[in-house]
Order: sequence, then structure tokens, then C-alpha cells
Amino acid sequence: MMNDRYQSPLSERYASREMQYIFSPDMKFKTWRKLWIALAETEKELGLNITDEQIAELKEHAEDINYDVAKAREKVVRHDVMSHVYAYGVQCPKAKGIIHLGATSCYVGDNTDIIVMAEALKLVRKKLVNVIDELAKFADTYKAQPTLAFTHFQPAQPTTVGKRATLWMQEFLMDLEDLNYVLSSLKLLGSKGTTGTQASFLELFDGDQETIDRIDPMIAEKMGFEACYPVSGQTYSRKVDTRVLNVLAGIAASAHKFSNDIRLLQHLKEVEEPFEKTQIGSSAMAYKRNPMRSERIASLSRFVICDALNPAITSATQWFERTLDDSANKRLSVPEGFLAVDGILDLCLNVVDGLVVYPKVIEKRLMSELPFMATENIMMDAVKAGGDRQELHERIRELSMEAGKTVKVEGKENNLLELIAADPAFNLTMEELQKTMDPAKYVGRAPRQVEVFLEKNVKPVLEANKELLGLKAEINV
Repeated sequence: MMNDRYQSPLSERYASREMQYIFSPDMKFKTWRKLWIALAETEKELGLNITDEQIAELKEHAEDINYDVAKAREKVVRHDVMSHVYAYGVQCPKAKGIIHLGATSCYVGDNTDIIVMAEALKLVRKKLVNVIDELAKFADTYKAQPTLAFTHFQPAQPTTVGKRATLWMQEFLMDLEDLNYVLSSLKLLGSKGTTGTQASFLELFDGDQETIDRIDPMIAEKMGFEACYPVSGQTYSRKVDTRVLNVLAGIAASAHKFSNDIRLLQHLKEVEEPFEKTQIGSSAMAYKRNPMRSERIASLSRFVICDALNPAITSATQWFERTLDDSANKRLSVPEGFLAVDGILDLCLNVVDGLVVYPKVIEKRLMSELPFMATENIMMDAVKAGGDRQELHERIRELSMEAGKTVKVEGKENNLLELIAADPAFNLTMEELQKTMDPAKYVGRAPRQVEVFLEKNVKPVLEANKELLGLKAEINV
């Protein structure tokens, strides 16, 4: 580690080695060589004078990149692609003259960007599916655990802990749908030439249009893609990067919402994220258990949401067939968006896998508010006992205000049930009133909704992606 220069925390602290490799120079330049091999093979198969010996030589050196030669050459020519063409040619003297034949720099640059984004999306999908799987287990475990629900962060009708988790899960499922769509729609640039017209291939193939039509489909197949974009300038449309980063921003938004809820629940002492035995929450306050992981999810998520604006602006400001004001921006915005989302999903997986639920705290808070929520049931029971509905409604309103004052002004326990029991208008004993205090009566269909959601919406997704399951996340710091 070099301590005298800037180090990206995305590499040093947050992103996995697997995601870092996808955006590494090694992945990039090895992919360049695979693309040069695919181009040479295609040109040979379509009739150009390229030999099996030349192809074999290219394949022999597909992995052992002579970086030192490429770096030295780039200092002279100031062109990264031509430096690597030269370096490859040094290793492959027989094939030297046919490397990069008919192509422009974007042939390797842009096709590699698409391939790298596709691989990165596959890793994101793997982690996202595992987060959904862990949330599904959590939701099933706590599907019937009543808890106080909030609207505007004010006490509302009860729900269950598991039902709340389905809200988080549903958003991640939406993200997975978006990811799958964008991934399935990714195409290669192919080999379109300097302005996208394939003019160089008209020269190479003596104007044979039908043969030239086969070049892009053959390259795509060799590189594991179904197709190339049908038309382009020199580059693939930068709108592609926008679509990809929007998927990442969607995942970040879902993760941020989840992390906010966990932070609020940890404040309420109802649910806590994992806390290591030797973890320190505060340098001054030894008793503190801060939701550090959830805060980091929120922090990185905001970065990704903002980062998604970069490709959108870049896409909007491209001139005609291409400009180069995209290059520096792409080198930052795309890798960093993926590295950050990778870190976010590792954190989500770690948090969900180790969530701690405190049923007694949940029950105590719920019971402190339940008398207010039970008033409609109490009123119906009182009507059955001979009371007047309109008169009882007004009386309950008055008593609720009085009980609220007792709680808020005097700091005492909620005494609404005692007030109702003492009021002859209701004709109900304390024992009868206590029977209405079963929290399970007030969660509606929440447990059933969890069961149906898991069976109909989550299980098919997990079944379709079962080969991706079983991932555990290690958090660096």
C-alpha cells in the first residue's frame, strides 16, 4: 500500500475483489485481445488472407500481456490502443500485420466496456438475489410478529415485522426486473469503423455488402452476445451507460430506504443490525451501538444516485458521431457506480443475515399505543351492550384526548382503558376491555400477505436463480 497518495475507498474499503477485477486493467486488456482474435477469425472465415498460424499465434498470447512494452510505447505515441496493438505485435510477429485490421479504437474500447458492464451486472444480480433470499427468510420468520406501524413516523395501525420486510423486498424485486431487462438488452458495438459506416470493410471485402453484413453477427456470437447495435456512430450510444447506471441508482434507492428503516428501528430498540463483540460504537460513549452498516449503505447509496446523473449528461451532450468528452467521465462514473453498489449489496446482505429482533420491546411499544387503536372495537362492543354509537364515539374521542394528555404532559402510562371502564356509558368491565388487547386482532391480513407474497412473487424468482444462492458477505471495516 502506498500511503503518500490518494487511494480510492471504493477499492480499499467497500468493493469486493471480484468486482474490482471486473474493472481491472487485466480484465480490460485481456478482453481487447479476445476481441482482436474474434475480428481476425471473422475476417479469415469471410475470405481475407489470414492464416491459421496467425490466429494460433494470437491465441497463444491472449493472456500473457506484456504491459511494460505497452507502457513504454504509449509514452511515445500517446495512444493506448495503438500501444497495445504494438505490444501484441511484438509477441506475435507473424500476426502483427493483421491485428486490428479494418477496426478503429472503439472496436476494442467500446465492445470491452459493454462486456465489462455485462459481467458487472451479473455479479450485481447475484448479490441482489441473495439479499432478496435473506429478506425472504426474515419475513417468513417474523410474518406473524405484531409491531407498531407508522405513517409520518407517527403511530398508526399495527402491522407485522415480516410484512414490513416484504416492502423492502418488493423494491429489490423491481430492481431485479430492471436489471434483467437491461442486461438482456445489452448489445455489442461490433466493428463499425470511424463514423459507424463500415467504410473500411468495403475496401477490405471489395464492396461485397452481403459478406460485410455478416461481420457484426459473427463477432457478437464469438464474444457471447446475441447481437450488435444495428447502427452507431464511432461509439455505441452513450444512452446505454445511462440505462445501466439507472439500474444501479434504483438498487441504491431501495437499499437506502431499507437502511433508513433499520436505523429508525435501532433507535426504537426494536431491531438492530449485527454488532460485533469487540466493535466500538463511540470513542466517548462506551454504551453506544450505532447502526454503522446501515449508515454506510445510506452514504454509498447517495453517491450512486448522484453518480447516475453523469452518464445522462454525457449521453445528452455527445456531438454527432462522437466526441471525446465522454472518456474521462466514463472511466470514473461507470466503474465507481458498480464498485459502490457492490459494497452496498454486501452490506445489505451482512445486515439482513444478522438482524436482531427484540419482541419484548416491540410488544411494549405496541401495547402502549394499542388502546387508542382498539377504540373502534371497544365502541362496537359497547353498542352491543346497549350503548348509542354516536354518543359513544364522542365520549371515546374525549377520553382519548384525556389519556393522550396523561401520556404526553404528565409522562404517565396510557390510562385509556381505565377511563373507559370507569365510564358508565360503555357498560364494560376492565376484564372485558383487556380481551380486546390482543395485538394479533389488529394486524389485518399481514401474516397472510407475507405468505402469499413469498409463495407467488419471491419463490419463483429464487427458484429461477437458485444457482446464485448461498452467498455470504464479508465486511472489511
